[in-house]
Amino acid sequence: MSVDTHPLDAVPGARSDAGTPVAASDPTERALRRRALGVLGGLGVLALAVTVLYLTVDVRAGWEFTLPFRGRRVAAMVVVGVAVAASTVVFQTLTTNRILTPSILGFDSLYQLLQTTLVFVLGSYALASVGVVEQFGLAVALMVGASLALFLGLFGGARRSLHLVLLIGVVLGTLLRSATALMQRMMDPSEFQVLQSRLFASFTGVDERLLGVSAVVVAACCGVLWVLRRRLDVVALGRDAAVSLGVDHRRTSLLVLVVVAVLVSVSTALVGPITFFGLLVANLAYVLLGTQRHALTLPVAALLSVVTLVGGQTVLEHLLGMETVLSVVIEFCGGIVFIALLVAGGRR
Repeated sequence: MSVDTHPLDAVPGARSDAGTPVAASDPTERALRRRALGVLGGLGVLALAVTVLYLTVDVRAGWEFTLPFRGRRVAAMVVVGVAVAASTVVFQTLTTNRILTPSILGFDSLYQLLQTTLVFVLGSYALASVGVVEQFGLAVALMVGASLALFLGLFGGARRSLHLVLLIGVVLGTLLRSATALMQRMMDPSEFQVLQSRLFASFTGVDERLLGVSAVVVAACCGVLWVLRRRLDVVALGRDAAVSLGVDHRRTSLLVLVVVAVLVSVSTALVGPITFFGLLVANLAYVLLGTQRHALTLPVAALLSVVTLVGGQTVLEHLLGMETVLSVVIEFCGGIVFIALLVAGGRR
């Protein structure tokens, strides 16, 4: 039986084929809906407020220059924030683990190896002559291609599983980081200094052409995940339960992993790696909602991403004087959340 026509009362808040909410009169269900609406409304207002604040505070160069300049940064933060949030939420659904992010598959390590190789082989001056579109396309193609080869190769056999994919990702990530460190040790100090600016996420120099392409790709991927949201609710129950409810778990996992690979590759190639950011917003979404229903967690995590990135960039530019980069602050906060989750899990 197809999951799309199955009466998913095993999933809280699922809808019947006629669109009628299941157990709509349940007090717990009504309370959950009120809580979700409150969280969505509050985060929407907060996201709008921090965006307006970022666009309008301390304008010195004139509105004609400031609004397009800052608006491009806001658009980049929205695209990256939505991509990272959505990919982390569904990846944690597949792995049934709240402390894992797609970076465990080695995306960040592969990106850093690519940037290090380009500077090491071409040099910073020659690399500057390569167009940003070409560099973006190369990074996305390499990360997506490597991911597809890994997923299709490991899911092709009857006994292959997601756990093996994660294990191979950890091993490959370690190998890639070792190769990156080796080249960095042999690199000229001046070239290494140039490389460092390429290894941290930055929203200040995003090309408009890349931003438009990235926005279209991210919107398409999020559309796919939204269509799969009910199926993902069933997958969150575990493999055995999902199969018994009619879900093709292997095919769904492969499709979602491909979407995750595209989202992470595009966001990383656009601004750089942000390892712990998805972990931070995804777990905050779970805490605020009290549920893992994807129709709620996906938009809430996306709004949390926008609030965090735009609000953090506002503080960074106007209070801290750009003395650091936003990704460093996010990684620090995300690392604290990661440790807290590990400690909490150990106590349970």
